Amino acid sequence: MKIAGFSFIRNAITNDYPIVEAINSILPICDEFVIAVGKSDDDTLALIRNIGSSKIKIIETVWEDQLREGGTVFAKETDKAFQAISADTDWAFYIQGDECIHENDLPLIKQEMSTTLHNAAIEGLLLKYNHFYGSYDYLAESRKWYRREIRIVKRKLNISSYKDAQGFRIDGRKIHVKLINAYVNHYGWVKPPKGLVEKGQNFTTFYNKDFVKTEVPADVTFDYGNADQLKHFKGTHPQVMQKRIAKLNWTFDKDLTKAKSTHTFRQQLLQKIFEYTGIRIGEHKNYILKATYK
Repeated sequence: MKIAGFSFIRNAITNDYPIVEAINSILPICDEFVIAVGKSDDDTLALIRNIGSSKIKIIETVWEDQLREGGTVFAKETDKAFQAISADTDWAFYIQGDECIHENDLPLIKQEMSTTLHNAAIEGLLLKYNHFYGSYDYLAESRKWYRREIRIVKRKLNISSYKDAQGFRIDGRKIHVKLINAYVNHYGWVKPPKGLVEKGQNFTTFYNKDFVKTEVPADVTFDYGNADQLKHFKGTHPQVMQKRIAKLNWTFDKDLTKAKSTHTFRQQLLQKIFEYTGIRIGEHKNYILKATYK
């Protein structure tokens, strides 16, 4: 069974993406890793080269600015990386630049790949999400945040990235997946206030072509209003993230678990139903669930 990792990145240093940690988090179970490195304004290309693994295959790309609106360029760059994966690959493991897999989950993930490899009813594997927010000590839980997403697909299928690289499609239809008991740790919202404001501005430029970024003052505040509900994280972080976490260079003293929810009454009711039953009514599913772990 041959496994390939794939991703895309640009301006990783400027935007403080843990792309090196992301790649290294799944590299142990990959036979190769294809990374589409967009022409950057910093030393992102050197950063990736310095990982120093013979498994890594870099393709240099130029982002198509005319596809910025709606985040379409993210999907196009994802597709470039996927298409460069070796044709004899069985599974393609996608990881974004602000995501990491815990080393404890790798054996289970590989086992699930092996178990479902020849099951034609399963076209991809669905992973759960830990959305870290504000600091490495809090998890965001909200109906606004996706709790599952496809990160592993069969290479031989006619796969393409969907919309802004949120998930995948096969010939335009949703992919048939199995939910497995493994997590993607998403660190995109773990930044000091200035970094979060800059992140918001940067992303807006990829969804609104007319948006103009402004200079962000060093002492800017951030209202943390887009998380709605948070809880303390009680688990452990991947080993590849330990050095980054040790360098934490901002003080985060807000206990967001006590923050007042911005949900409407209907949203609060649906959240309570989910908490008691595990059923998320009206949840958008970017996939067709065919099986789940036992």
